[in-house]
Amino acid sequence: MQERKGAVTLRGNPMTLLGPELKPGDKAPDFKVIGNDMKPVTLADTAGKVRIIASVPSLDTPVCDMETKRFNEEVTKLPGVEILTISMDLPMAQARWCGAAGVKNVRTLSDYRERNFGPAYGVLIPDIQLDARAVFVLDKDNTIRYVEYVKEVSEHPNYDAALAAAKKLSS
Repeated sequence: MQERKGAVTLRGNPMTLLGPELKPGDKAPDFKVIGNDMKPVTLADTAGKVRIIASVPSLDTPVCDMETKRFNEEVTKLPGVEILTISMDLPMAQARWCGAAGVKNVRTLSDYRERNFGPAYGVLIPDIQLDARAVFVLDKDNTIRYVEYVKEVSEHPNYDAALAAAKKLSS
């Protein structure tokens, strides 16, 4: 497994990421995560539409909370785009958080069971067993068209760039 030492920082501390650094033009790797209904979800299950995949450490942290709420709001302006937020949070915790936050337009998915999304997308931080903050925009054919690995995990992604990439693909 490829290690990328110092690829991101967490509160200024260098962290290692496991997995490849994906780039626009790459085929999106397959994954198997768990939905809030405890059923498995794979990349193939989401195919046929433009997707923004937001990798976050935990919905119960301030930046992840704000990021997911922002994408929940923005996706209503992007017909034909689905937003998937993937974290290591348990599906029950994700469902509870969505209910409390009023998030209905973002699909939250958990990597807790298989732990294969993180290494496949190059976002797993092995020291803390959480996924780093990153955003991937996939076209309908599962080709990655936009990637952002957020250098400092506690900072926000570039929402405007990710949303613009998704909008361009969906029109």
